[in-house]
Amino acid sequence: MTASYVKKLSAILLDAITDKDPLVREQVCGALCALGEAQPEEALSACEEYLWQHEKLTHPYRTMILRAMETVVSGHISELRKDKARAIILLASSEMTRAKELVCDWQQAASNVLVAVGKRFIGKVMEELLSKFQPGALPHYFVVQTLASLAASNVFGMVPFLTSILSTMLPMLGMAKHDTMKVAFCCVLQHFSESTLEYLANLDQAPDPTVRKDTFATDIFSAYDILFNHWLLSREAKLRLAVVEALGPMSHLLPSEKLEEQLPKLLPGVLALYKKHAETFHVSKSLGQILEAAVTVGSRTLEAQLDSLLAALHAQICVPVESSSPLVVSNQKEVLRCFTVLASCAPDRLLAFLLPKLDTNNERTRVGTLQVVRHVINSAASQMEVKKPFILSSMRLPLLDTNSKVKRAVVQVISAMAHHGYLEQPGGEAMVEYIVQQCALPPKMEPRKLGPDSEDLATDSVRAISVSTLYLVSTTVDRMSDVLWPYLLKFLTPVRFTGALTPLCKSLVHLAQKRQEVGADAFLIQYDSNVTLPSPYAITTRLLTVSSNPYLGDGRGAAALRLLNVLPHSIHPSLGQRWATTIPLLLEHLDECTEETLSQKEWEEKLLAFLRDTLAVASDNTWTCQLSLEMCRQLSCYDAEPQEKNFLYKCIGTTLGAASSKDVVRKQLQELLETARHQEEAEREGLARCFGICAISHLDDVLAQLENFMRSDVFRKSTGIFNIFKDRSENEVEKLKSTVILCYGHVAAQAPRELVLAKVESDILRNIFQYFSTKDPALKLCLIQSVCMASQAICSSAQASSFHFSRKAELVAQMMEFIKAEPQDSLRTPIRKKAMLACTYLVPLDPALDEQVQVDMIHSCLHSVLPVPPEPEGEGDHQESLYLDTMHTLEEVLTSLLRRNMTPQGLQTMVEHLSPWIKSPRGHERVRALGLSACLLQYFLEHLHVSALVPFHNLGVLIGLFSPRCADLWPATRQEAVSCVYALLYLHLGYEGFSRDYRDDAVERLLTLKEGLVHPDPAIVFHTCHSIAQIIAKRLPPEQLISFLLTMFEGLGDPDKNCSRAATVMINCLLKERGNMLLEKVPEIVSVLRSKLQEAREEYVLQAAQHSVYLLASQHCAAVVSSLLGSPLPFDSHTCILWRALAVEPGLTTQVLGLLLEKMSRDVPFKETRAFLLSSSPGRVATLLPLAATCALCEVMSVLASGPAVLELYPQLFTALLLRVGCTVGVVLPRTLQAKERRSAGSAPAPRSLEPCSSAVDALQAMLLRGGNEEVVQRMELEGGWRLLGTSAGHEEGVARLASAMAKFAGPRLPLVMKELVCTQSSVYEIQRVTSTGFLAELLSSSVADDLLLLEPLLHNLAARQKDPCASVRRLVLRGLANIASGSPDKVRAHGPQLLTAVIGGLDDRDDPHSLVALEAMVGLARLLDLVEPQDLRPLLLHVAIRIRPFFDSEKMELRSASIRLFGHLNKACHGGCADAFLEQVVGGLVPLLLHLRDPQAPVTSACRFALRMSGPNLKCEQLAAALQQHLQDGRGLHFGEFLNGTCKLLMHHFPDLLGRLVSTSLFYFKSSWEDVRAAAPMLTGFLVLHVEAEHRPQVDLEQLTTALQLLLKDPAPLVRMKAAETLGRLVKFA
Repeated sequence: MTASYVKKLSAILLDAITDKDPLVREQVCGALCALGEAQPEEALSACEEYLWQHEKLTHPYRTMILRAMETVVSGHISELRKDKARAIILLASSEMTRAKELVCDWQQAASNVLVAVGKRFIGKVMEELLSKFQPGALPHYFVVQTLASLAASNVFGMVPFLTSILSTMLPMLGMAKHDTMKVAFCCVLQHFSESTLEYLANLDQAPDPTVRKDTFATDIFSAYDILFNHWLLSREAKLRLAVVEALGPMSHLLPSEKLEEQLPKLLPGVLALYKKHAETFHVSKSLGQILEAAVTVGSRTLEAQLDSLLAALHAQICVPVESSSPLVVSNQKEVLRCFTVLASCAPDRLLAFLLPKLDTNNERTRVGTLQVVRHVINSAASQMEVKKPFILSSMRLPLLDTNSKVKRAVVQVISAMAHHGYLEQPGGEAMVEYIVQQCALPPKMEPRKLGPDSEDLATDSVRAISVSTLYLVSTTVDRMSDVLWPYLLKFLTPVRFTGALTPLCKSLVHLAQKRQEVGADAFLIQYDSNVTLPSPYAITTRLLTVSSNPYLGDGRGAAALRLLNVLPHSIHPSLGQRWATTIPLLLEHLDECTEETLSQKEWEEKLLAFLRDTLAVASDNTWTCQLSLEMCRQLSCYDAEPQEKNFLYKCIGTTLGAASSKDVVRKQLQELLETARHQEEAEREGLARCFGICAISHLDDVLAQLENFMRSDVFRKSTGIFNIFKDRSENEVEKLKSTVILCYGHVAAQAPRELVLAKVESDILRNIFQYFSTKDPALKLCLIQSVCMASQAICSSAQASSFHFSRKAELVAQMMEFIKAEPQDSLRTPIRKKAMLACTYLVPLDPALDEQVQVDMIHSCLHSVLPVPPEPEGEGDHQESLYLDTMHTLEEVLTSLLRRNMTPQGLQTMVEHLSPWIKSPRGHERVRALGLSACLLQYFLEHLHVSALVPFHNLGVLIGLFSPRCADLWPATRQEAVSCVYALLYLHLGYEGFSRDYRDDAVERLLTLKEGLVHPDPAIVFHTCHSIAQIIAKRLPPEQLISFLLTMFEGLGDPDKNCSRAATVMINCLLKERGNMLLEKVPEIVSVLRSKLQEAREEYVLQAAQHSVYLLASQHCAAVVSSLLGSPLPFDSHTCILWRALAVEPGLTTQVLGLLLEKMSRDVPFKETRAFLLSSSPGRVATLLPLAATCALCEVMSVLASGPAVLELYPQLFTALLLRVGCTVGVVLPRTLQAKERRSAGSAPAPRSLEPCSSAVDALQAMLLRGGNEEVVQRMELEGGWRLLGTSAGHEEGVARLASAMAKFAGPRLPLVMKELVCTQSSVYEIQRVTSTGFLAELLSSSVADDLLLLEPLLHNLAARQKDPCASVRRLVLRGLANIASGSPDKVRAHGPQLLTAVIGGLDDRDDPHSLVALEAMVGLARLLDLVEPQDLRPLLLHVAIRIRPFFDSEKMELRSASIRLFGHLNKACHGGCADAFLEQVVGGLVPLLLHLRDPQAPVTSACRFALRMSGPNLKCEQLAAALQQHLQDGRGLHFGEFLNGTCKLLMHHFPDLLGRLVSTSLFYFKSSWEDVRAAAPMLTGFLVLHVEAEHRPQVDLEQLTTALQLLLKDPAPLVRMKAAETLGRLVKFA
C-alpha cells in the first residue's frame, strides 16, 4: 500500500508539473520534495519512472522534475542505496546526454543531479561518466562540464581519478572543433588544476598523501601546449578567456624548467589578450597567478619580460574606473597585485619605469601611475625604503597639476608617504604644503557630478580628502609631529591658505597639546630659529579677525580660538592664566548658538571685550603698538571679506585706544586715512568705526587728525606737477568727503559725553556743514547719518537741557531739502528714513521750531512716505525692511512734534494733516495714515496729564472720522481704526477725571472685537462694527452725539462702499441704543425704508424694514402670517428677512409658530401620481401649503430670540417636524416649482434651495437649536445623521441616531415627545409608522427610558406592532426589544421569556424574502443571551444553533457575520455546562469557522475570531482554548498558515478521532465560491494530515480525498492549485 500510494501521489503531482502558472509548478516541485523528505527512494523512483515513461515531455518540465530529484538526493544522500543511486545516475546521465544539441537548463539540472550523487558515490558517477568519456570520441559537452563541477565539489574524491581522466582527455583536445567544446575542456582543466592545488595544500587531510605535483606535470604541460599554442589563437573571445582562466592555475602545475622555458612566449601571449578584450579581469587574474608561479620558481627569464609587462599593466591601471562596473574595479585590484609581485622581485626596474611616467601631462597616465606608486609604497615598504628620495623628487611635476583627479591621487600618495616616513626626508615639506593648499580650495569651486568621467564627486572631493588626510596625519602618525610643528604655523597668515584655516587650526591644536605633554620647552615657539614663521602679533591678529565670522569655513571661529588658547605663552608671557578663563567662555557662547541664532553684533562685542582685556593684562605699550602696526598691515588681506575687514578696523581702533603713545596713534590714523579704499562703502563704515572707538581715549588727537586730513591736498580734484598728472575725479573726492563726514559722526557718537558738547558745533558740525550742497547720494547718507549721531549724542548728554543748538533750524531745513528731493513713486535708498531720524533727534532740542516750520515738516514727511506704492510680491526682504524702518521713523518724527504740543488742539492738528490720507482712495495710503494716527493717539494717551476737568470737545468729530474705517477693505486698516477709537474713548475718560490705569469693561471689549476684524467675511466685519457702535453709544457723552451723527452721515458718501455700509450699521445701532432722543423720527424713518424696500439694495434699509414688520405683526399676527405664506416659493431674501423679524418677541413668536404648525398639519403631506400607483417610477409630489409652512418655521426658528416660544411648543414641534421629514423622503416639488427652480438657477440664488425633505430637516435642526439642544444638532452633524435622515437608504439609521442623541442630551423632553409619537403609531402612512417605530425602538437602547419610567409603555407599544404588515416595522420592533440589553440590562431577566419568544420568532419570519428580519433577530439575540436567565435559554440553544447554521455560508456578508457571531454567543452561554447535543454543533462548526477566517469580508473574519475564542472552552482542551485566545484577539495580526498549523496540531493531538469528520467537512469547501476559502480548505486538510498519527488513517477516505485534491489541481485560481499540491505532498504520511 505504501509504495503504491506514494507512487499515486507522485503521479498526480507529476501530472501537474505542466501547470501554466510558474508559482504552481514551483509548489508542485516543493510537494515532490516533501514526498522525497518522507519517502526519498519511492519519490525518486516515481520521478525516475515518470521521466522514462514520458519520453515526449518537453524539457522545461523535465527540468523541474530533475531539480526536485536533486533536492531530494542532496538532503538524503546518506540514506540512498547503491542500486537506487545507480538508477538515478543512469537516468541523469541519459537526461543529460539525450539531446546532442545544448539545452542548458535541462542538461544543467541533470548534471546537478550527478554532482549531488557524486558527493557520496563518486566511483559510480565516474564509472557512468567515463563510459561516456571514451578515447577516440568527443564526449557530450555536459559530461565534461559535470567532471569540472565534480572536481570543484568533491576535491578529495576526484583528484585520484585525474591521472586517468587526463590521459583520456588529452587526445580529445585535438579532436575538439567547436568552440563550446573547447570552452568546456578549458573549464575542466581549470577546475582540475585548482582542485589539485587545493589537494596538495591539504595533504594532511587527503585520502592519499603520496600524491605529488609532478604526477600531473606531464599531462598538464601537454594540455597547456594545446591551449596556449592553438586555442589561445582563436577568434572567439569566449574561448580565449576560458583558455587564459585555465592557464593561471595550470602554470603552478607545470614543471619548473618547462615554465621557465615557456615564460618568454606565455607572458607575451597573455599580455596580447589585453588588446582583444574589453573586460580584462580574467586576463589580469591569470597573469598574476603566472607571475606568482614564476617568482616561486625563481625565474631568470622574467627580467627580460619586465618592460612589456610593466607597459601592459600600466596601461590597464590607467583605464578609468566606473563605479557601475565591478569587473573594472576587480581588474584594477588584480593589476595592482601584479605590481606588488614585480616590486618584490625587481624594485629598481619598477621605479625606473614608473617615476618618469609622473612627468607626463596626460591625466589618466598620471593618475594611474600615482595609484601604483601609492600601492607599492604600502605593499612593498621594505623594498622601497632606500628609494624614498627618488620617489619624493619625482613628485615635483604632479604637485603642479591642476586636474582634480590628479590632485586626489597625489593627496593619497602623500598620505601613504606620511605613514612610511617619507615626509621626514628633504622635500617632505613641499608635500605638506601641497596638502594645505588643497585644504584651502573653496567649497563652492568643488566640481559637481556630471557623469562617470566628470571631475571628482562631491562626497570624495579633493578638499574633503585633503582635510581628512591632514588631520589623520597630524593625530595618528606620531613620527609626523616634529615635521608639522611648528611648520604648519607658517600657513596661518597667507591669504591663499584662508580656506584651510579650520583644518590647520585643528591640527595645530592637537600637535601643541601633544608637545605640552612632553614639556613646556618643547612647546614654546622659537621664533628666532624659525624666521619663516609669522610673528605672535600676526598670529593674534589673524586668528582674532577670522573669529569674527565664526561659522564660515566649517567653523573656523571656534578652531581659531582653540588655537589661541594653546598658544598664550608664545603670544605674550602674561596671557596664559587670563586666556584660560576668557577663551572657554567665548567657545561656550558659540556652542550655545547656531549660525542662524548668533547675533553678529553681540559676538563682535564679546571679541572686542576679549581684545581690550588682553591689552589690559599685557599692559605693554610696545607690544600694543606692534600689534596695532600688524593689524594695519593685514588690512589689505581682507579686501574680499568686508565683514572681517570692518571688524579688523574695530580691533585697530580698540588697540590704538589702549596705546599710550600719541605719536603712534596719530601716525597710524594718518596712514589709515591715506590707505583706505574710500570707494567701498563697507570700508568707509569700518574706518569711521575705528576712529569712533579710538576717540573714546584720544578725542583731541582724532579730531586734529581729521582736521589735518581735510586740509591736505587729498581733497583737491587735481594734484601733481602743473596739474597734468593724477587727475582725481569728482566722484573720488566725494567718497573721501563721505569717509571724513562719517568719521565725524562716529566720533560724536563714541566720544565721552562730557567732552562732546564742547566740540560738537565748533569742531564737528562746522566741518560737516561745508558739504551740504552735494548731490551725491552716498555723501548725503553720510551727512545725514553724522547729523543723526551728533544730535543723538547731544540728546543723550546729561547737559542736553541747557544746551542751545544755534544751528538747529538750519539743519532741519537741510534735512527737509533732502527729503523733498527723494522720488515719491519709489523707495530705493534710506535717505528719507535717516533724514527723518535726524529731525526726530533735532526737534526736542532748544530752541523750539516755528509753527510754520513744523507744518512744513509734517507735510513734507507725509508726502514723501505715504504715497510710495507697495513693493510687488517677491521683490525681496531688503525693500520691505527699508519700508518698515522708514514708516517707523515717520512715527517717531510725528511723535516728537506732538510731544511739543500735548493738547486736544495739538492732537486735532495732527489728525487734520492725516485726514486726507485716511480717506484716500488708495488702500496703502489709508492703512499707513491709520497706523500713524493710532500711534499718535496711543502716545497722547500714555502721556496725558489733565490738570482740570475739561471736556474733550472734538471727541465726536474724531470718532466719527475713524469709526467707519472699521469696515475698510484692508484688514490692517480696520484694526488700526479700532485702535484709534479705543484710544479716543480712553482720552475722553481721562478728561472726565478717571485715572490713567482705570479700565472700562465696555471699552476693553474693543480689543476683543479688533481681532475679529481680520476675518474677510463682510458679515463678521459688520457685526463687529455694530458691536463697536454699541460701545461708542454707551460711552459717547450726549453733547457729542449730534456731531458724531453728522460726521457719520458724511461717511455715507465714502468712496469705499464697505465704510459707507459700516456707517449705516453704526447709525442704526446708535438710533436703537439712544433712540429716546430721536423718538419722533422713527415713523418717518420706517416709512422711508418701507417705500424703498423693493428697489433699494442697501443693508440698512432691509434692517429698518424688519423693525416695521415686527410692529405690524404685533397687531395683526394672523393676517401677516397668511400674507407671507402667500409669497411665491421659494421665499426670496426679503421675505426670509421679514419672517425672521417675527421672532423678536416671545409672545409674538409663540402665536406665529402655533399658526404655522396648524397650516403644516392641515393638508396632506404629498400627493401620489398615477405613475406611482402603477408601480412605475416614484411619483410623490409635495403639497404647497405644508411646504411653505415648513420653510417659514425654519426661518422663524433660525432666530435666536425664538427660543422661549420653541420651548413652549417643544413636543408638538418635534413630533410634527420629525414625521414631516419622514413624509418628505423621496418627495419631489410640483412641476411648476421645479421649472421655477431651474429658471432661478442662473440668477441670484435663494438662501436655501427648495427641496421638501431638506427643508424639513433644516426646520428640525433650527427647532432643536432654539430648543436648547445644540448638543443634539452637533452630535447628528458629527455622525452624519442629518444627511442620513434625508435619504431613503439611510432614513432609519438617521432616525436612530437622532433618538440616541435626544436620549443623551434631551432626556427630560422625551416623555411628552413619546406621548405625541405614540399617537402616530396607527398612521395611515407607512413611512410615518417606520419613523416613529424606529425612534421609539432606539430609545430603549438608552438608560433614560428606564429612568423616566418609559420602559413598560415602550415595550407594550412595540409588542403591539409585532404583526404590522410592514416588514420594516417588524424588524424595527425586534431591534427595539433587543435594545433593552443596552439601555436597561437589569430589566432583561424580568422580561426574558417575552423577549426570547419575540426575537426567536423573528428567525422564523416567513414573509421576509430577504431574511432581513432574521438578520435583525440574530443580531438582537446575540445581545440578549448574556442577560437572560439560563433556565430560559437552555431549552432554546440547540434549536437556535441548528436554525442559524445554514447562514454560515450565505452569499450575504451580513448574514454570515451575524450568524457566526451569534454562534459565538451561544458557545459563551454554554461555558461550564455544554450539553453533548450542543457539543456536536460546536465540533460541526469548527471547520466553517476556521475556513471563514479567510473570508473576503473583514466583519466575517472578525466574527469567526470571536466565535472560535468562545468555542475553545467548550472543547475541553485548555491548550487549544489558550491558543485560540492568544492568536485570535481582535486587532492582532494573524499569519493564517502558522495559526492553522498550530490549531490542527492541537486538534490532532487531543482529538485524533475527529480527523475523519473534520476532513469530510473541509471537502465541502473545496467547491466554495470564495477563492481564499477554497484555498484554505486543502490547507486545513494538509495540516490535519501532517499532525495526526498514521494509525488514524482509516478515518479518512484517501481515495475520495486524493480525487478531490486532484480536481483542485485544475482549479482556475493558481493559489488553490498551489495549496492542493502542497497538501498532496503531505498525504505521504498515510502511505
